[in-house]
Amino acid sequence: MDVLDRASALETQQTEVALANHLAKQAPTMEQESAEKCIECDALIPEGRRKAIKGCQYCVLCQSKREA
Repeated sequence: MDVLDRASALETQQTEVALANHLAKQAPTMEQESAEKCIECDALIPEGRRKAIKGCQYCVLCQSKREA
């Protein structure tokens, strides 16, 4: 394995770790109760959203901004 192969393998590993960390932060935990108000902007989160997305903590607008 030459230097470029090792660099490529390291880059792939770091990308996978970064992606896993990002997804872990984004994914709502099923154990966590959905918030009634967005933790970012304090807007009310509709009951339908709270039921559909267990553990949601953000309104649609703030969640969209986080995912962008």
